[in-house]
Amino acid sequence: MKHEFPRIVFLGTPEFAVTSLDRIVSEGYNVVGVVTMPDKPAGRGHHLYQSPVKEYAVAHDIPVLQPVKLKDPEFVQALRDLKADLFIVIAFRMLPEVVWSMPPLGTFNLHASLLPKYRGAAPINRAVMNGESRTGVTTFMLKHEIDTGDVLRQEAIEIGPDENVGSVHDRLMELGSELVIDTIRHIMAGTLKPLPQEKMIVDKGVEPTPAPKIFKEDCRIDWTRTAREVHNHVRGLSPYPAAWCVLKGDNTPEQEMKVMETRLSSGANFGEPGSVSIEDGHLLVACGDGAVEIMKLRPAGKKLMDADAYLRGARLVNPHMVI
Repeated sequence: MKHEFPRIVFLGTPEFAVTSLDRIVSEGYNVVGVVTMPDKPAGRGHHLYQSPVKEYAVAHDIPVLQPVKLKDPEFVQALRDLKADLFIVIAFRMLPEVVWSMPPLGTFNLHASLLPKYRGAAPINRAVMNGESRTGVTTFMLKHEIDTGDVLRQEAIEIGPDENVGSVHDRLMELGSELVIDTIRHIMAGTLKPLPQEKMIVDKGVEPTPAPKIFKEDCRIDWTRTAREVHNHVRGLSPYPAAWCVLKGDNTPEQEMKVMETRLSSGANFGEPGSVSIEDGHLLVACGDGAVEIMKLRPAGKKLMDADAYLRGARLVNPHMVI
C-alpha cells in the first residue's frame, strides 16, 4: 500500500544512500523525486558514470534532478514544483538554505556517526582509523553549519578490534535504513523531540570530532606510530581508499604498494621504524612501538595478493620501508 503523504524528495549519491532509498520505497512512501550528482566521465573510455542513486531512481521510474549548482534558479523551481513535504539527505553535498528550508516538514540527514562525534565527509573511515570501539548512525535536522543540527534518532554498534571499514560501512548502511524509516514514522506521528547537539556536548561531555575528507597523503602509513595505530590506520582504509607505503630493497627500486590487511605481531620490535623482517613467508614491519605483519597487499599495477605470494615473486634483498 502506498502512502500518498508525505511527498518525499530524496537527495543522495553513493551505494550507502541506495539502501535507505530502497527501504523508503519498499515501505510504500511516496518518493516524488531524487536529487543526485550530475553524470560524469569515468574510466578509460570516459563513459558517463551515473550515481548508484540515479540508477536506482531510473529503474523505479522516479524523476531525477541533477543540478550542477544547488542555487540555480531553474533547479530550485523544479524542486518546488515537486511539492514535497519532506526532504531526506544521505551522503550528498552541503545544501543551501533555499533548499533545506523548502519542505514544510523540514529536511533531515542520515549521518554515519554518533553525532556530535565525527562531523564531516569521512566519519566511518575516521572512526576506525582512530581505533574507536563504538560508532553508529544519527538522523538530524539540517541547519547552516554542517552536521550540527538537532539530533532526531541515534543507534550505536560496536566495532571489532580487527574489523575493517568495509564491514563497518555495510553494517551501518543497513542500520541506517532502519533508522530512516523509524525517523519518518516519528515525524508523521509527531513524537520526535529534537535534541540540540550543544546540549549533548554539555550533558554527556561528548567532544565534537572532525572527520575531514580523506586524500591520498592521509592514507600513507607512518611507521613511526605504534603498531596498534598502524593496524587501525590500515583497517580504517580497507578496502577503500586503502593505506599505502613505499618499499625498497637492495635489488629493487622504490615501489608503492597498498596494504589491505595487517595483524599485530607478537614478536619483539626488531629495528628502527620501517625495518622489514621476512620470516618463513611472513612480512613483518617494525613500528614506533612493536611491529605489524602485512597479510594482504596490492603492489602498484598488480592484483591483490597474500604477502607470502608477493614475497615468492619479489625475492627482496635487505628490504625496508621508505619513511
